[in-house]
Amino acid sequence: MTTEKWEESTLVEELKRKVLAGETTTRDDALRLWDAPLEPLADAADEIRERFCGDAFDLCAIVNAKSGRCSEDCKFCAQSSRYPTQCEVYPLMSVDAALAEAKRVAALGVPRFSFVTSGRKLNARELETICEATRRVRDETGMTVCGSLGLLDASEFARLREAGMTRIHNNLETSRRFFPSICTTHSYDEKLAALRAARDVGMSLCSGGIFGLGETPEDRVDMALTLRELDVESVPINFLNAIPGTPLHNPTLMPVAGAEARRIVAVYRFLLPHAAIRLAGGRRLLNDHGVGCFHSGANATITGDMLTTAGIEILTDIRMIKARRSSDSSSP
Repeated sequence: MTTEKWEESTLVEELKRKVLAGETTTRDDALRLWDAPLEPLADAADEIRERFCGDAFDLCAIVNAKSGRCSEDCKFCAQSSRYPTQCEVYPLMSVDAALAEAKRVAALGVPRFSFVTSGRKLNARELETICEATRRVRDETGMTVCGSLGLLDASEFARLREAGMTRIHNNLETSRRFFPSICTTHSYDEKLAALRAARDVGMSLCSGGIFGLGETPEDRVDMALTLRELDVESVPINFLNAIPGTPLHNPTLMPVAGAEARRIVAVYRFLLPHAAIRLAGGRRLLNDHGVGCFHSGANATITGDMLTTAGIEILTDIRMIKARRSSDSSSP
């Protein structure tokens, strides 16, 4: 091993010991990890995951409860009305349709279900429908219910909380610095305000971002630091799936490859040792469908289809989790 590689491996061990002792990883140290040897980094991240999260693995299924015609200009999104995509368009699904989908995935063994709706936010009628659907899903399946419902305020989140929804999702997408390059129709501060409003009424938070947008390692670390300040419990890790018709369907953007995906997950585990680090959109693009990431610190995933793209089948994920646990239990 060269002196440089030895020093990088030593850095990984030093920072791992600090995290295991309860210290926080600094911005500068996280950026240094970006150049560390991958395998020692991934092994250390998985050790941190085991210490702080154990062997629990969280599965969540989402339903695209309202699709298309979104007023916002997020450059990655097939559902924006501003881009000529082939996105399916339909209004908010009925309570009965939502309940049927929840029962389907619950029967397969998924414990968490999330409503996702296009648009800046729900209107009053839509909010009441989601509240009723939440009550029905909770009461008739026993599933934990989450929502990704736009830029709501505290009073609206309180109604959802009263109906039984316990977690709100709203991705930051990237760092504050880079966000205006990705979206101009709402601001980073509006996202932060929505997340804080949900927290204020007693809901837990799910927020992460998309990687491969053209962001720098500094942007990736800075987003993680913001998530840490917010004390986010669940951090979705999405890899850009460039949709034809969107501005980010761009040949100059290189897809995130497996090694890079593992590094992102591992560095995030150092920065967010207690969080559920959750593979989400774009996982299917990885050669191993993200299995390497689950040995690099990730401990959760969205299972089944994504919003407008295919995901990994639920039963495939359940088999993967069982195999992972079996492998872990047989390790010395």
